[in-house]
Amino acid sequence: MTIATDEDRLSETFAALASSTRRAILARLAEGSATVNELAEPFDMTLPAISKHIKVLERAGLIVRTRHAQYRPCALDPARLEEVSTWTDRCRDAWEARFDRMDDYLTQLRSQRRTDEHDD
Repeated sequence: MTIATDEDRLSETFAALASSTRRAILARLAEGSATVNELAEPFDMTLPAISKHIKVLERAGLIVRTRHAQYRPCALDPARLEEVSTWTDRCRDAWEARFDRMDDYLTQLRSQRRTDEHDD
């Protein structure tokens, strides 16, 4: 798998997660499998609209549809969320280092301000 493909997948995952409706669907699926009708219950949307959200989540690899008799329940597929977690973990070190530098700078400014106040 190439880096471009990994980046494309990550972009597709973040695009799918950009919708609060889709995040709510994922939160519901974190509790267990559900049918489209069950997923649609809390929303003031048509079934076709919910189905479109489910298709986006499916294309992004965030959910899978299984088959049980005549039902095709949706289930969370945590592998893509793990990719997001891995990506954020890699970025976290850089973010924390920047925050640490900012904290050091603010401490230096406070110290300089105190020194300036005492000189007056």
